[in-house]
Amino acid sequence: MAEPARILSIKEINRYIGMKLESDELLSDVWLRGEISNFTHHSSGHMYFTLKDKDSRLKCIMFASYNQKLPFIPKEGAKVLARGNISVYERDGNYQFYCTSMQPDGIGSLYLAYEQLKRKLQDEGLFDGARKRPIPRFPKAIGIITSPTGAAVRDIIITLQRRHPSVPVLLFPVLVQGTGAAPSIVKAIETMNRLAEVDVLIIGRGGGSLEELWAFNEESVARSIARSAIPIISAVGHETDFTIADFVADLRAATPTAAAELAVTSMQEMRTRLAQVESRLVQNLRMTLQNRKDRLSRLRKSPLFLNPRKYLLQHAERLDRTEERLKARAIRFAEKHRERYDALNRALTRVHPGAQAVLAAKQLERLTARLDSTMQQGLKARRVQLLASIRQLDALSPLKVMSRGYSLVYDDKDQKLIKSVSDVQLGDLLHVKVADGQLECQVWGMKGEA
Repeated sequence: MAEPARILSIKEINRYIGMKLESDELLSDVWLRGEISNFTHHSSGHMYFTLKDKDSRLKCIMFASYNQKLPFIPKEGAKVLARGNISVYERDGNYQFYCTSMQPDGIGSLYLAYEQLKRKLQDEGLFDGARKRPIPRFPKAIGIITSPTGAAVRDIIITLQRRHPSVPVLLFPVLVQGTGAAPSIVKAIETMNRLAEVDVLIIGRGGGSLEELWAFNEESVARSIARSAIPIISAVGHETDFTIADFVADLRAATPTAAAELAVTSMQEMRTRLAQVESRLVQNLRMTLQNRKDRLSRLRKSPLFLNPRKYLLQHAERLDRTEERLKARAIRFAEKHRERYDALNRALTRVHPGAQAVLAAKQLERLTARLDSTMQQGLKARRVQLLASIRQLDALSPLKVMSRGYSLVYDDKDQKLIKSVSDVQLGDLLHVKVADGQLECQVWGMKGEA
C-alpha cells in the first residue's frame, strides 16, 4: 500500500474548501431569494437564520455591522432578497451564506412593511379608542371618498338613499390604487375638512389583493385620517380585509355597504322604533290609569269614606284630651314660676332703685355742702395771702421809693441805669425819671465821694 502524499487535518481541509468557495466568482457575490426561518437576533447584534424555498434550505449569518443598515427588521416568514457570499464555517465544517445586505421581496415585503407600520402607529397611540370620536347619530350631510367608478360607491349611495334619503351625500372622487392613490386620498381628506360641509366621512373601496389595497396602508393616509376633525368610517375591501386605515379610523365597517348602514339610521327602523315606543307608552298609560282606578275604588270602599263622622269624632276626642293636658301643664307651669317671681320681687324690693336714689341724693347733698365750705375757706385764705403779697410788692416798688424824692438816671444811648459816677462822662446826655415824669439832662460837672 502506497504512502499518502500528504495527510491534512480537518481544520486544514475545511479551510481549503472555504478558500475554493471564496475564490469562485459566482459564490463570492451572489443574490438569493428565500423565506426566513429559525431567525435569531443575538445579543451581540449578529443575526442567525435560515433561507429556504420549497426544495431546500441554507444556513445564513448577517453580522451586526451589516444588519444595522437595514431599512427594515427581518422576521420569521419574511420573504427576502439577500446578497452575500458562500464560505465554510471551519469549526463545524458547514458551508453557509454570509449576508451583507437584504431587502424585502414581493408580497412578503408588503406584509412586513404593513406589520412594522402597524406596530409603529400603535405605539404612538393612533389606534387608541380614547382618541376616536363618536359617529353622529343623525348627520346633516355625509361625505364619500372613493373611486367614482367602482362598485363601492354605488353600494354606499344606494344604501344611504334606501335608509335615509333626506341626508345629502357629497362624493370626492379619488384614486384607490396605484402610485398616486395615497396622495389623492390625503388631499381629499384635507379638502373635506377644510370645507367642513359634512358630519361624517366614509373612506374606502371594494375588495382586492394586498397590492391593490396598499394605498390604505400608507403612513400618510393613516396620519391624515388621525388628523381629521370629521369622524371617519373606514370601509376597505371585504370583511376579512384589514388595513392600517381601519385601525386608525373612528369606526371600521366590514364592507362599503356596512359603512353606509353605520353612517345613518334607517328611516324604516326609526318608524318601527317610534311605533314600539308609542305602543309601550300607550300600554304604560293604560296600566297607570287602571292602577289609579283600582286605588280610587279601594279608597271609596275604605271605612274612612263610608263613615267619616266616626273618625272625626275620634280625632275630636283626642283633641279634647290634648287640650286638658295642655291646660293642666300650663297651670303647673304658672304656679312654679309665680313662686319664683315672688322671691325675685322680695329681693328686688330690698335693692329698689328708688330707695337707693334717695340715699344717694342725701349723700350728694352732704358732699356738696362740704365742698362749698372747703372752697370758701380756701378762697378766704388765698385772699388774705394775696393782700399781704400786694402790700409787700407795693412797699418794694421803685415807684413807692420815688414818691419819697428819689429818681432813676439812665444813659441816653443804651438806656442803661447809671449806678456810679464812673458810668458817665462830661457832656453825656442823661434821662432822669422822677415820680411824675422824666427829665432830659446833660452832665456839666462830676464830683465823686471821698
